Amino acid sequence: METENLNQNLVLEGRKAVLEALNHEKPIDRILLRRDKDKPLEGTLRLIAAKARERRIVVQEVERIKLDNTSESGHHQGVIALCPAIPYATIPEILAIAESRNELPFVIVLDGITDPHNLGAVIRTAEAGGAHGVIIPKRRAVGLTGTVAKTSAGAISHMAVARVGNITRTLEELKSAGLWVTAADMDGQSLYTSDLKGPIALVLGAEGEGLSRLVKEASDFVVSIPMRGQMSSLNVSVAAGVLIYEVVRARTNL
Repeated sequence: METENLNQNLVLEGRKAVLEALNHEKPIDRILLRRDKDKPLEGTLRLIAAKARERRIVVQEVERIKLDNTSESGHHQGVIALCPAIPYATIPEILAIAESRNELPFVIVLDGITDPHNLGAVIRTAEAGGAHGVIIPKRRAVGLTGTVAKTSAGAISHMAVARVGNITRTLEELKSAGLWVTAADMDGQSLYTSDLKGPIALVLGAEGEGLSRLVKEASDFVVSIPMRGQMSSLNVSVAAGVLIYEVVRARTNL
C-alpha cells in the first residue's frame, strides 16, 4: 500500500454512510455526533449511537462547529465516523509475527499518545528496529489517522498495530504470554545497566504526563534514559528511538 493512498476513506460522513459502515462492521475509531442543547438524540442519530456502543466504538457528542471543521464534503448530516488508515491487528497476531520469524517477541506499548506526529514517528522507528507490533489504547489517544500514516513514511503498512480497551489488562496478557513488561520512566534504573535481551514489551507514556500509575505498577521493570544536560526529559518519539535501539543493541550481542 502506497503512503499517499493511506489517507483515503478516513472520514466517513452522513447518516446513511455511517449506518452502513456499522451494519457491515467497517473498522471505526470513533463517531462524532451533533449535540443539540437540552435535546436527546433522535431518529437515525440515536440508532447510530446505539449500534456504535454495541460494538464498543467511542461515541462523542460534539458541537456542530466541530463537525463542520472535520467534514471534508460539507454534508455530514450531524454525524462523522473516523476510520483507521489501515485495519488494526490483534495481540495474538502480533505475537504470531514474532513466532513466524523465530524471534523473541518485541512489542511497543504506548500509554496514551495524543499527537499523531509522535505516533507516526514511533511506528516508523519500531518498524526499523524490528519490533513485531505496536499497541495503543482506544480512549484518550490518537488512532491510525492519515497524519500518522504520512509521518510514519510508509512504515504503517509494515507494522502491526493493535488497539485495546485497557492497557493494564493488556500488559497482564503480555506477561502471561511470557513477555517482560519494561516501562520507561524518569525514576527507573539506567537503561544502560538493564537486561533487555529477552521477550519484551516496552511501555512509553503520554506526552507530558508520562505513564499512568496503574500501568507503571503493572510493569515488571522501570528503566530510564540518563539525562546529562539541563533538560529532564525527551520527546516521546525521540525517547522511543533511544529505547528501541538499545533493545536492538542488546539483541545483536546475543
